[in-house]
Amino acid sequence: MAAARAALLRRPGLGAAAANPVLFSGHGLRYRKLEVILTTTIDKLGKAGETVKVAPGHFRNYLMPKMLAVPNIDKFAILMREQSKLYKREEEVVVKEVSKEEDDARQAEEKLKQCQAAAKRLDNALLVFRRFISEGIELRSPVTKDEIVSEVARQLNVNIYPDNLHLVSPLSSLGEFEVPLRLPRAIPRPEGKLQWTLKVKIRRP
Repeated sequence: MAAARAALLRRPGLGAAAANPVLFSGHGLRYRKLEVILTTTIDKLGKAGETVKVAPGHFRNYLMPKMLAVPNIDKFAILMREQSKLYKREEEVVVKEVSKEEDDARQAEEKLKQCQAAAKRLDNALLVFRRFISEGIELRSPVTKDEIVSEVARQLNVNIYPDNLHLVSPLSSLGEFEVPLRLPRAIPRPEGKLQWTLKVKIRRP
């Protein structure tokens, strides 16, 4: 389309053509509508590449100055056809129909990747709690599953559930612990380990 507009600008004698009664009206005379080729889609008039009839004054005062249309002559018609083929090739989009089964499989694969990434983040992390002690290394308040779940979300930005933690009883002393994780079986085991774990460290404030 741009090439057609440029060709129109370069067309010799275009300015002088304004006095040509074949294209334009003047001196009170009325001429039949002109056939022009639209270089761009115009609402209520037509789509780019279509040939339409317009009033000479509309072409002269609006369409031509803005390069929205060119005269319907062989030179421009051939150019517009070639441009139209080019744009159609560029804008062609092959839409592949995806079945429900394929879509479900794709979503399941994406979910598995997300779970595996979260599992690696948990396995490589060290979750730190600070606790006061009551006697020796015993904690005044043990670390529970719910607290671990909350801290995982806060410190690691990963959402898990209490059932994902294999913790028989709350952690009640200072030290470092490896809490086994209960994750979907579809997630491959970590390299060199039997299961995914979360390292938890409890220290004094």
